[in-house]
Amino acid sequence: MNKSRGGMENNMRIVFMGTPDFAVGALQAMIEAGHQVVAVVTQPDKPKGRGKEMQMTPVKVCAIDHDIPVFQPVKVKEQEAVEILRSYKADIFVVAAFGQILSEEILNMPKYGCVNIHASLLPKYRGAGPIQWAIINGEKKTGVTIMQMDKGLDTGDMLFKTEVEIDDRETGDSLHDKLAEAGAKLIVEALPKIEAGDITPVKQKDEESCYAKMLQKSMGRIDWQQSAVKLDCLIRGLISWPGASTVYHGKNLKIWEEEVADEKTACVQIADAQPGTVVGVEKDAVYVQTGDGVLKLLSVQLEGKKRMAVRDFLLGYQMKAGEQLGVC
Repeated sequence: MNKSRGGMENNMRIVFMGTPDFAVGALQAMIEAGHQVVAVVTQPDKPKGRGKEMQMTPVKVCAIDHDIPVFQPVKVKEQEAVEILRSYKADIFVVAAFGQILSEEILNMPKYGCVNIHASLLPKYRGAGPIQWAIINGEKKTGVTIMQMDKGLDTGDMLFKTEVEIDDRETGDSLHDKLAEAGAKLIVEALPKIEAGDITPVKQKDEESCYAKMLQKSMGRIDWQQSAVKLDCLIRGLISWPGASTVYHGKNLKIWEEEVADEKTACVQIADAQPGTVVGVEKDAVYVQTGDGVLKLLSVQLEGKKRMAVRDFLLGYQMKAGEQLGVC
């Protein structure tokens, strides 16, 4: 008999469906809370790196560590895969960034249906990139929603929510970790209530929704015509992938860390400069004019080199005021 840390019995048979790091915390939390995870469904292993060695998904690694059976269908909607899912006799499917769309047959299979741990305060930021888009768009808060899945894209009834503040210097990576932790805590709190019927589903208002589309590599190219504030949000949002970059002497220059410069900074040496112009250089910072305001670069990575503080970058590259960034 499975019991939670609070002593309550956890009788539901759970199939967990997830793939990346974001989903690991939820799986780990359910296991630690005594929930009966009878199987884990995750994406197939993929070759990675120069050696093209097959790499297990983070969720698979966690499942193996806890001796939980793992199923990795190429297409989960195919009938053979559906029958395998049915064989688990699950009461509920818990989904977190699985990476495949579930058919209505699968959605209706378990007694309590399928619930999704979504990294936004629905109905805002439906779609594949809710964490990054919340930062790119300058949001001050976001959160996690446990929703009852239906055939739409993140359109199902909302069951539970928790809010997470977005710090001024938050990055896509740091917010990812905060939301993963919040989602893990929330699903553990939600499961006993779902089993007990202690839920009040709330329908989403479609008119309040916006779509967080999948990130594209092309999004990372910095347009210096944008304002310093917008570029700051973009760079922080895209920090790990694809990263935000510009061109310096024909080479790609990734911006890792920066901040919006004070309007009265003494280091700006060129007035009325065109966007993308280096307007000031000091020993540990480079100042670049944008369409509105100045961006202070603090950490960069030149193509073929390691990430480094601007202080170290300037020891090898004599960047000067008046130079233009973003020109091939």
